[in-house]
Amino acid sequence: MWPLPMPVVLSAFWFNESIKKERLMAGLTTGAPTPEALTLHGQSHALEVSFSDGQTFRIPFELMRVYSPSAEVQGHGPGQEVLQTGKREVDIVELVQVGNYAVQPTFSDGHNSGIFSWDYLYHLGSEQDQLWDQYNERLLAAGVLRDDAMPMAAGASCGHSH
Repeated sequence: MWPLPMPVVLSAFWFNESIKKERLMAGLTTGAPTPEALTLHGQSHALEVSFSDGQTFRIPFELMRVYSPSAEVQGHGPGQEVLQTGKREVDIVELVQVGNYAVQPTFSDGHNSGIFSWDYLYHLGSEQDQLWDQYNERLLAAGVLRDDAMPMAAGASCGHSH
């Protein structure tokens, strides 16, 4: 964990020394691109990730937050997803490396249980347009707006405070 003055650049050295040795870690597909640098852009609310295959993506913090891989957002199975709203201005206030395969951000709304594997970050970056379309369709189907506040949870049977 480290303080995050903006923009934050995590260099190739940070990743490559440990990742080269452990390409088969959980969360990594054999032969999949691995990150060479991460840059947090506070003003534009985006995480820039440069991968070993030459691809670079700017992933909005909002997209990361609404598609967090946590059980709080994804649920514990199909159909249990919790639609996230009011996340347009969310920031990342802390970023922790998880082993050699992921990072775990803490968002400004307090959410910190999503572990973003390199594969998942690549998916978010490469599929942004489709993911935004799906998110907008889910908002429309639920009859809510992107900037609506999240409803207060009455309690969660899974033990999480949603």
